[in-house]
Amino acid sequence: MSRMETLPIFLKLRQRLAVVIGGGEVASRKVKLLHKAGARICVVAPELHAELEDMLSLAHISHVAAVFSPQHLTGAVVVIAATDNEDVNREVSLAAQAANIPVNVVDAPELCTFIVPSIVDRSPLLVAVSSGGAAPVLARMLRTRIETMICQLWPLGGTGGRVP
Repeated sequence: MSRMETLPIFLKLRQRLAVVIGGGEVASRKVKLLHKAGARICVVAPELHAELEDMLSLAHISHVAAVFSPQHLTGAVVVIAATDNEDVNREVSLAAQAANIPVNVVDAPELCTFIVPSIVDRSPLLVAVSSGGAAPVLARMLRTRIETMICQLWPLGGTGGRVP
């Protein structure tokens, strides 16, 4: 029997604290995803990308204008490191793991305790596709095919009602 490298799960984040380390464009994409899941989001970064500034002004996120410190993870149920500094990302990973908090370090699977899959969201239908980084092009192709299939089978998906 073959072994899975990871266990696919869907984590309930509504009103739970997610901490994102980094304030750039990549962090912005991760924050949008966490916001969509209903998380309370704290971004730790000396400066914020314009999109994150907009989210801050709308009170969708909170911001700690500082360099990372392990104390920033207090109360977090999930952590994402999205900086362009490998040393900071490694420090975030080690601190989160020491506190038993699931951590994802963007583009550094060796520092992650979880990965973020490619997602098809046609709420309430949610499909996740991942190759664990081994075949990202194939995962994207599958996601595209699944999206097309869902649109054909369930053209009003997400508007209420049940999946056929």
